[in-house]
Amino acid sequence: MTDKDGQNAAERVPDGNAPGKYRMSFPERMKTLFITELGYWIILLVGRTLRWEVEGWGNLEAIHQKGRRFVGVFWHNRIFMTSYFFRNRNIVAMISRNRDGEYIARVGRRLGFGAARGSGSRGGRGAVVETLRALQAERDVFFTLDGPRGPRYIAKPGAAYVAGKSGSPILPFNISVEKKWVMASWDGFIVPRPFSRALVLIGPAIEVAAHADAAEMERIRERIQQSMNGLSHEADSRWQK
Repeated sequence: MTDKDGQNAAERVPDGNAPGKYRMSFPERMKTLFITELGYWIILLVGRTLRWEVEGWGNLEAIHQKGRRFVGVFWHNRIFMTSYFFRNRNIVAMISRNRDGEYIARVGRRLGFGAARGSGSRGGRGAVVETLRALQAERDVFFTLDGPRGPRYIAKPGAAYVAGKSGSPILPFNISVEKKWVMASWDGFIVPRPFSRALVLIGPAIEVAAHADAAEMERIRERIQQSMNGLSHEADSRWQK
């Protein structure tokens, strides 16, 4: 299947699912505007050149056909491809409350995403409430499992917690590209080269019991970790054949 088109900065004022509003100086506003526009157009233009292949789409459709919503999970360094492929699909993403998160949230809004702002260290409780509200409003929710600061490729428990509270399943997926640039960042952020092949692998849904205790939640986290490891290995190894 192919995609059909394929703290000096200031003080936060809560604004629902929209990216955080900050009181910024004029130079900061200009910088933010520039980075937002640049990021949006790079993702849009490069994404349109990629040759998309998708496997496991039925796992996603099966959830929607039952009238349910899902908690999608992926690795932080795949944000570029994920932002393009899942654009304009009524999705709310958990995004950290730092400067980089502000840029990501603003670019995401241009691409049709809502934003629940917070992380394990800052604003996490409020962001969880926002994701639960989004799921109740029939919007899917996305988490970068190892974000916002790693360790890389180590799943954190936040997504499983939201799934258990909401009754929504976890949907793991991975997007890999054949040709890419890898940034010198903690996550090894991936920027696809134009006209590369791109593979989206969507795994089976993972259910989380509503009253799971700490031990069960850790088992779920490990199961998510194993699923993501398998998807990542399978997708990335395709380009080595």
